[in-house]
Amino acid sequence: MTKLWGIDLGGTKIEGAVLKSKNDPTPIVRKRINTEADKGYEHVLNNIKRLIDDLATEVGEKPTIIGIGTPGAIDPPTGLMKNSNSQNLNHKPFKKDLEALLGIPTRMANDANCFALAETLMGAVPDVDPEAKVVFGVIMGTGCGGGVVVNGQVINGKQGIGGEWGHNFLDASGGPCYCGKSGCTEKIISGTGLEDFYEQQTGTRKRLKEILPAARSGEDHNAVKTLDRLVHFFGLGISTIINVLDPDVIVLGGGVGNVDELYTRGVEEAAKYVFNPRMDTKIVKPKLGDSAGVFGAAFLCE
Repeated sequence: MTKLWGIDLGGTKIEGAVLKSKNDPTPIVRKRINTEADKGYEHVLNNIKRLIDDLATEVGEKPTIIGIGTPGAIDPPTGLMKNSNSQNLNHKPFKKDLEALLGIPTRMANDANCFALAETLMGAVPDVDPEAKVVFGVIMGTGCGGGVVVNGQVINGKQGIGGEWGHNFLDASGGPCYCGKSGCTEKIISGTGLEDFYEQQTGTRKRLKEILPAARSGEDHNAVKTLDRLVHFFGLGISTIINVLDPDVIVLGGGVGNVDELYTRGVEEAAKYVFNPRMDTKIVKPKLGDSAGVFGAAFLCE
């Protein structure tokens, strides 16, 4: 059986894993180290190599190919990294440089695509729809991203931005986004966007985990408005994905994906905007937790 090797590169941590095989994705070894992005681009590259070398020592063999989950995307025409919240990776030939350092080929996809792939192949999707062909994976946390899997394959797209629903226009109330546009999905229903909204209403900054209980108890009408905002705009935003892709399953990851109201009121709201008499797409919680990224990266090499 061919082992699958994966690296999940995050802003603060780099995780590596070696899986037995696609058919038996049991981790043989997993390890995390600090990214140390503040020490620069070359240092991050060398930390990835160091982690892979450590994994190879534990497994007793070296990889011949490795999957890498990245915080951004590789721009197909230029080969340069873009749209990464780890700023020192942007505009760099990350794939080319890493392959030169490692001496082996890599397969890369952004973290949301890796999340979607792992949940499709070994996570929540097989539990709710073993025959699912089209899956959309959402990450709603500090930001908002997405990934598309069709027939078990990640859809990166012509420009390397497949699934990037976080930077579609949703509503003008979201205001200016770092991407240069305004009213992006990310500015409205990410955890940061919801906390920003609450602060605009009250003048007080609170974490989403503080806002939600106050909303559910009804004791804070601005917290209620914040939760209602999430439910409404989630439904509106995700309905566009459903109308375009018509996925079998949507998996919601990230901290905001833990909000229970998304799976009840949020689904009902989405159904209002779907171009069909009913909504058959299943919207579910993820199964793999923080393992999804590194598992999905490993599956890129299957």
